[in-house]
Amino acid sequence: MSSRSLIFDSSSTVVAAPDQVSCDIGSQMAILHLKSGIYYGLDAVGTRVWELVQEPRRLGDIEHVLLSEYEVERGRLAVELRDLCQTLAKAGLIEISDATRG
Repeated sequence: MSSRSLIFDSSSTVVAAPDQVSCDIGSQMAILHLKSGIYYGLDAVGTRVWELVQEPRRLGDIEHVLLSEYEVERGRLAVELRDLCQTLAKAGLIEISDATRG
């Protein structure tokens, strides 16, 4: 796996990748990457993000939804959302369009 980061912004579109299956287990999400056979887990907020990326959405729209649902400072949310998307993209669980390699 490359150590390079994906560069994306609020206009980038994010969607769940086709090579995965997921299951809601209470307030958490279990995701299996079908090609690697690796399982991933998401906490409650990560699960909400996962629900939102089941259809293609702009990252800015996801941020707006989360700001309306959770009490969090906008700057912190932006950083943590991008970090989560980086992690999910590197694992092959989501696809980000308009993203470039840095």
